[in-house]
This record gives sequence, structure tokens and C-alpha cells, in this order.
Amino acid sequence: MFFGKVIGTVWATRKDESLVGTKLQLVQPLNAKREHAGDPIIAVDTVGAGQGETVFYITSREATIPLRVEMAPVDASIVGIVDKIDLDTRRTE
Repeated sequence: MFFGKVIGTVWATRKDESLVGTKLQLVQPLNAKREHAGDPIIAVDTVGAGQGETVFYITSREATIPLRVEMAPVDASIVGIVDKIDLDTRRTE
């Protein structure tokens, strides 16, 4: 799993049939210090995350697990909204 921040919503009136009814979010990947870690990605939102929220997401083949359709063209899925991160700063310095 990875951390990210929802920075926008992707609207697509035409998309693969397996994605009909799903919400697509633009997610900025973050490291443990909540710093940008790479380019933004598009992820299927399975938990109702909103813009500005820190989330955790899964990628690759596992990204389809939370979806109702077993085989969907999905590279990333948001599977949780982060309330708090307790970080031992000694481990990140």
C-alpha cells in the first residue's frame, strides 16, 4: 500500500463498462513525511475520499480486488482514508 493525497477528480462520461458507476480521483503519491513522491496517478475511489484527504491505495493486479468486477482495467484503487499518522521521526532522518 502507498500514501497519497487526493488532488482532483477525473470526470469521464465515456469509459470502460466495468468502470461505470465508479469515481476516479487524481492522487498525488506521498512518502511517509507527506512529501510528493512521483507524478500524480488516477485511482478508482472505493471509499468515498474527497479532495485534500490523505488516502492509502493499492496498485497493480490487487487494485481490482475492491471492485465488483473481477477483471477491470484498473492500475490503482483508493482503499482507505487516513485519519492520523504517528511517525517515529528517528527512523526517517
